[in-house]
Formats: sequence, structure tokens, C-alpha cells
Amino acid sequence: MLQTDFIEINGLSYHIQHNIIDDNLPTIVFLHDSLGSVKLWRDFPENLGNITNCNVLMYDREGHGNSSPFSITERPVNYLELGADVISQLINKLNLKKVILFGHSDGATIALHYAAKYPENILATIVEGVHVFVEEETLQGIREAKQALETTNLIERVSKYHDDKTEMLFKMWMETWLNPNYRNWNIEKNIQNIQSPVLIFQGENDEFGTMKQVEKIKANVKSKVIDYLISDCGHNPHKEQKEFTLEKTNQFIRAYAL
Repeated sequence: MLQTDFIEINGLSYHIQHNIIDDNLPTIVFLHDSLGSVKLWRDFPENLGNITNCNVLMYDREGHGNSSPFSITERPVNYLELGADVISQLINKLNLKKVILFGHSDGATIALHYAAKYPENILATIVEGVHVFVEEETLQGIREAKQALETTNLIERVSKYHDDKTEMLFKMWMETWLNPNYRNWNIEKNIQNIQSPVLIFQGENDEFGTMKQVEKIKANVKSKVIDYLISDCGHNPHKEQKEFTLEKTNQFIRAYAL
């Protein structure tokens, strides 16, 4: 049964949902995507927690879901690395000692940053739709989302998850990635410090990235890396190919983190 709490970090309120069944068991920490939230994970975290017999923790990042609105009006280039620092504070406040990260898109990049900067309590790192450098495919996907924002009811559909924070959330996402100053963003050197095993899911039809992201990770991470290119799948393997993602994640966790 998931419990809801709010934790203060750096003067901001962070909404979390968790099911800590045993302090001695690993906790899978879920890190959502650029427009994501706790609610948008749906039942995937609970399903994964049940089949792995692990604790589960989700949270809304600043400006998302039920957490505090953005305290800034423009993101720095290293905003994803700063997100890993927030995760570190959250994990420390909750006194989690055995952590498995499961990150999607922006959350996947934050997971890699965390695994590289704070390796001491990471058992495994799982990512889907991850980015470690800027691809033209990513930018084109964001341009298309921007057009949809202007021509459809996308704002209305997303606002049920973020309320009055929605417009700023879109602004932060689009203006950051489409800013020319962001074009050279690259974390290949950062991830060389990762020590935990890494599992990667990449949708063959991902509208925001390609297998080049996976190849860069495999070229730079020195620990065990397992990857799956999933056919008939876009940017959201945990939704579009849920059973496959659950099965392979369960196998990975049991082999490398339990």
C-alpha cells in the first residue's frame, strides 16, 4: 500500500509516494521524465516492487506534480546533474542504504548522474529513453511537441497532473533543450565513474532518441551493461511494452542487486 508524504529539501516541498515493507530490502527509486510525475508512473512501480520483493519510492521533481513550483525561471545547462544532488539529499533524509534507480528520459539521465557521483549505496541502475548527449532526433521530437502544444489541447491533457505548473513546465523543457547553448551538452565523461551494473531499455521507434545514446553509454561505463532494443516501442517502454520491461527488469535485479 503506497503512502504519501512531503519532504522539504532546500526550502522546497517534494511530494513522495512509497511502500517501505522492510528496511533491510533494497528500495527501487523511480525518476520520472521531463513532463512526468508520480501519477504518470501508474501501477508500474507497485508491479515491479511486488515481483522483486523490493521497497518502492517515487517522487515529483521541483515544478512537477504535487511538489513545489519552480523556484527559478531558467534552467542551467547542468540541471540534470543538480537533480542528482536533490536525489542524494532525499535518499539521505529517508536513510536508504540499498538503492536501485529506475529512471525514464530526464529521470534516466539523473539516475546516471547519481550513480556516477554517489556510488556508495547504489546496487543497480536501470534507464529507459536515456540521453547522454544532444541528438537532432531529440530536438526534432521537442519541436513537434511544441507544435502540438500550439495546435492541440496538450496543455489541458497534461495539466491534470501538474495543475497551474503546467505552462512553466513546458517552457522549462522546451526552452532548455532548444537553446543553442545546450547543443553541446554531453555527460559521457561523467558516466565513466559509474560502478553499479546498468540496464538500458531503448524503444526502436523512440521519437526522442536513438541507439547512439546506448552505444555511448556502453563505450564509457566500465561496469556491467545490459541493453535491449525493443521493437514496436517508442519513448515509454514501461508503458508501451510493460510486461517485457517488468520481466527483464526483474531478471536483472535478481541477478545483480539481490
